[in-house]
Amino acid sequence: MNLVNVEQLKNSVNRMSAEVVREAVIELRLDGLVTEGKTPFNKLHFNTCFAEIEALFQRAGYHRQLDVVGYQGLLYALYDPARWEAVDVLRWLKEFTDAAAQTRSIPA
Repeated sequence: MNLVNVEQLKNSVNRMSAEVVREAVIELRLDGLVTEGKTPFNKLHFNTCFAEIEALFQRAGYHRQLDVVGYQGLLYALYDPARWEAVDVLRWLKEFTDAAAQTRSIPA
């Protein structure tokens, strides 16, 4: 990804409405954790424009600290580091990924 594309990605996040993360904000407040599937973001966003993501969550009313971890590049989660340790989020993501894989491998 070149510099122009990075800037375009950052600008796209900066222009997003806070409404796109409202559901994720609710989950963060309740559980302190939200998976990437409940956000408009993916691995590329988390790796290139996390500061812009944090700013969007602040515009949406989430003013706590925010961090992100990924499990083997398969699944990412935003979490509140005051409530979760990174290793516990990773463990949770691993269990979630393993359970999803089990579900897919069971014949119908």
